[in-house]
Amino acid sequence: MALRFELPAAKKLVHELVVPLRWGDMDAMRHINNTLYFRYMEIVRLDWIFKVGGSTDLAGQGPVIVNAFCNFLRQLEFPGEVRVTMYVAEPGRSSFDSYHTIERTDAPGVVYAEGGARAVWTDYAARKSVPMPDGFRALLS
Repeated sequence: MALRFELPAAKKLVHELVVPLRWGDMDAMRHINNTLYFRYMEIVRLDWIFKVGGSTDLAGQGPVIVNAFCNFLRQLEFPGEVRVTMYVAEPGRSSFDSYHTIERTDAPGVVYAEGGARAVWTDYAARKSVPMPDGFRALLS
């Protein structure tokens, strides 16, 4: 029996994306390997961050994942596509939480996995947390 998490009441839907399931994502058990669920969440999280002005400039600042989790509720199998929905919540001085649900596009409303991550806003060169910019924090509220 999988443990379920509760989305925080004060959450905000920020992004969703359809991601194809690829033949190479399957493992020897003929289902999508558990590591790929984290990859699907990462794809959506980064797509959102780049759309709102995030950068890959390692001399700058941005979010770094410090904790991630996933509850695997149903097996995903090739072929198909998944819709990954992302919510944000609980922004702090330098951190925020993201939550994700993963559904097959051919089975809307059926959650195959749910997970999330805590991100800490970081000065990449100094390798330490710094306060989130006000503009980014406003996106989380």
